[in-house]
Amino acid sequence: MTVKLGVIADDFTGATDIAGFMVQNGWRVVQLLNEPETDTVVPEHVDAIVISLKSRSCPVDEAVQSSITACRWLIQHAQCEQIFFKYCSTFDSTEKGNIGPVTDALMTQLDTDLAIVCPSLPVNGRTVVHGHLFVNGQLLNESGMQHHPVTPMTDANLLRVMEKQSQGKAGLVPLSVVQQGSNAIFNQLNQLLKQGISYAVIDALIMDDLLPIATAVKGMPLLTGGSGLGAALACINYQSHRKNDKRHGEKPHKEGRKTVILSGSCSVMTNKQVEYYQKIAPTKCLDISECLHNPHYAQQLAQWVIDQPDTPLAPLLYATQPPELLKQTQQQYGAAQSSLAVENVFGDVVKRLQMQGYNTFIVAGGETSGKVVQSLMIKQLTIGAPIAPGVPWVQDLASGNWLALKSGNFGQENFFQYAQEMFNE
Repeated sequence: MTVKLGVIADDFTGATDIAGFMVQNGWRVVQLLNEPETDTVVPEHVDAIVISLKSRSCPVDEAVQSSITACRWLIQHAQCEQIFFKYCSTFDSTEKGNIGPVTDALMTQLDTDLAIVCPSLPVNGRTVVHGHLFVNGQLLNESGMQHHPVTPMTDANLLRVMEKQSQGKAGLVPLSVVQQGSNAIFNQLNQLLKQGISYAVIDALIMDDLLPIATAVKGMPLLTGGSGLGAALACINYQSHRKNDKRHGEKPHKEGRKTVILSGSCSVMTNKQVEYYQKIAPTKCLDISECLHNPHYAQQLAQWVIDQPDTPLAPLLYATQPPELLKQTQQQYGAAQSSLAVENVFGDVVKRLQMQGYNTFIVAGGETSGKVVQSLMIKQLTIGAPIAPGVPWVQDLASGNWLALKSGNFGQENFFQYAQEMFNE
């Protein structure tokens, strides 16, 4: 069976995000964790393979190399028909990368002169109009993303952002062309190519805008963007409308659940989710100084989780902070140092809890999710039922553990509670 799409995702939550959307639209998907080796077994009977990297905020050279390695494996070993470089729908990056440099490297690897840039995910409020990225109707740089601790986004113009990071020029496929359908999009892409444009930023305002885009780009070697386009690719492949083709998948059962919630994201929505959950369940905020200086801190946090009374709602450990407190933390301890210390503590905590029988991990934040998955030594995930758009339940095939890996701004305010209520449905 031919693998239709090979996806290179720049973080773990982004990988489960696109995998979940493709599953809901009819495709069979397997998610691999980290770079595959030469002898990694190619999953059978799947439409798409998603490789989860941790390349969003690492050094540029490291991100490029890991992405090239993943691309070669997908083409040479899995024989994927098309490559998709998946990044966050809020285009998380810096002036140096990593989206631009990775895109350039993949274009060279695949010998193509044009790649599309399509981060839109309208179902989650991410839209692109006139080449500008909006989050719930607000410009990206006014949406809270300007306060991101690792990749603050201070410009909503994707053409400018892309050109600052990469070697080529960016052009636009405007909404007026997208609304004319796939032929008009295809012709516009050809015009941009003739003009020497390397990156075609494509407008999309509603989910249905992504369907003609997916049709127009079926023959391109490289696509880049968010999970909305992944959903559209699966949808058009089966010639069915997403509203009539929901595949709910499996989810954890209530019996035998030992659950913990870990939140490292400082996004606007995660702050709301933590605040909501504080009112109904046991919660504990991480002390950054302890993360940095106390070698026994993870053990103490794990013991706190274990000591909580057996109630319907699991305990929450969080490093989530509002922008003003986050700024103070970064000034006092350093942004990179504090983020790394928190990740390491979370990674140690989950290892200790797994040894105590914990088998369900609800995690908020891409960096935190990546650390958790690595610490649990997970190699391959199957995609289960959706909790929220872009956030499915996933299961580790080796251990049977269930995880929910949530990008920072995804989900409603009651996300943590609702995820656990699904056990009883």
